[in-house]
Amino acid sequence: MKTLMLGNVAAARGLYEAGCDFVSSYPGTPSTEITEAAAKYPEIYAEWAPNEKVAMESAFGASLAGRRSFCGMKHVGLNVAADPLFTAAYTGVRAGMLIGVADDPGMHSSQNEQDSRHYAIAAKLPMLEPADAAEALSFVKLGYELSERFDTPVLIKMCTRIAHSQSVVETSEREEREPIPYEKDIKKYVMMPACAKARHPVVEARLAALREWAETADINRIEEGADRSVGFVTSSTCYQYVKEVCGDRHPVLKLGMVNPLPVKKLKDFAATVEKLIVVEELDGIIEAHCRSIGLNAVGKELFGCIGEFSQNYVAEKLGLAPHSGKALAENLPARPPVMCAGCPHRGLFFTLKKKKLTVLGDIGCYTLGAAAPLNAMDSTVCMGASVSGLHGFIKASGEEASKKTVAVIGDSTFMHSGITGLVSIAYNESNSTVIILDNSITGMTGHQQNPTTGFNLKGDPCTKIDLETLCRSVGIRRVRVVDPYDLAACDKAIDEELAADEPSVIISRRPCALLKYVRHPGPISCDSDKCIGCRACMSIGCPAISVDGGKAKIDDTLCVGCGVCSQLCRKNALG
Repeated sequence: MKTLMLGNVAAARGLYEAGCDFVSSYPGTPSTEITEAAAKYPEIYAEWAPNEKVAMESAFGASLAGRRSFCGMKHVGLNVAADPLFTAAYTGVRAGMLIGVADDPGMHSSQNEQDSRHYAIAAKLPMLEPADAAEALSFVKLGYELSERFDTPVLIKMCTRIAHSQSVVETSEREEREPIPYEKDIKKYVMMPACAKARHPVVEARLAALREWAETADINRIEEGADRSVGFVTSSTCYQYVKEVCGDRHPVLKLGMVNPLPVKKLKDFAATVEKLIVVEELDGIIEAHCRSIGLNAVGKELFGCIGEFSQNYVAEKLGLAPHSGKALAENLPARPPVMCAGCPHRGLFFTLKKKKLTVLGDIGCYTLGAAAPLNAMDSTVCMGASVSGLHGFIKASGEEASKKTVAVIGDSTFMHSGITGLVSIAYNESNSTVIILDNSITGMTGHQQNPTTGFNLKGDPCTKIDLETLCRSVGIRRVRVVDPYDLAACDKAIDEELAADEPSVIISRRPCALLKYVRHPGPISCDSDKCIGCRACMSIGCPAISVDGGKAKIDDTLCVGCGVCSQLCRKNALG
């Protein structure tokens, strides 16, 4: 049956059709929907893991047990999972194991633009890169065949445009597979030095065999064109842009496997064209390979290595007329992201700003606390870095810094990688105050469950990790909970914990305002007779508040009635 599918949903369909039994992932835009869609198939066991390392190790365990497995993550999540990734390349697999990684050129929802192809090269693992939803489905199925044929984990590289765009796919039935019987094999799976030394030559031989396969693989295909003054080598979304801009005029070598790359096929293709142009987003990996095998390829000197490409960008760099689109008649105002009306983090960040504290931040929607008018964050590096960074900051700066510096981290991020930082604080005795922003969900990626919510990926009740007990169990004696809607309580808690002479944790607890089961009192209003236009209410940056005619105005389509602004109004005009 033919149907329209998002790239991520198509990848999940590929998991289903290929007989995948086990999926473990950590949500991360733009990869999240693969696992969410896979969870809808009752034949697939699917879960959210606390972090990407755990997800990959769990998927390896399922493969070792003889079941086809998958783990998914965004590009920065692959950093977290790099340890098992490199060693799984040595052990190989029993049943097929796929690793889905989604890059984010343009940084739509990420802190960097790293290119995951480097991991495939460094780990010496095959990587497939689909160019649309149909290929997402078929490449997943092919990935399992390659995984079992060549005894290797296989990386499937998505990106924002492929993950979140739709195209026509043709679905088929699921192929059920009997589990591969488990057999103990110490030399293959126990990577102590003696065994690992024997496995390295196996990895190199496998890579050579995969490179040979890539020479004749259908997914590395040549599309002919009459004008051979230029030939393009490309993959993923860049293939779509080249075809839309140039049509069928020029020959194209479309690569579906981006590691290992073919040699003879590239040389043969280059010999048929006058000029070889490589079109690829981010780093010049294909271009560097072409040059390494003696081809005079042009790539990054035309297109650069920064940001996401588009049809018009490719056309411009090739010296062609714009492919499509019209300029807007007027400039539209920018719409920077803001914390939602009623966001439980707003009151806490307002208090931190008022106290002029140094705030080490973390990854989540609360990172928007760095935006104006709050400006209440001093650093954001990676998942969990706020807690570990706070420890280092205070140890390096001395006791005085402990009275004016805090870390903020979300509940899901704390479970992901904040716990170990808190262990370090307790073990190495830095007088640190960590604030866990517990909004009872993984908010930034679209409301996924996590170990603190009491529900699993499929919405079934499960074990709920108690944050207070967890913090105390690692050696933090001072643990308290505050309601971030209560500004006075936030103020008091922060003052008292900063004044304490030992490490402490403040849990700022209130569910995300957008959760469907959260009931709000309803919008407040502004009494214009009482309002003096002081704009104190504007200092919290709530999108439901504006100023009209010198008076505060409440947008009742946005306001949920949290009451934070009311606590700032000296004239009681808001209520």
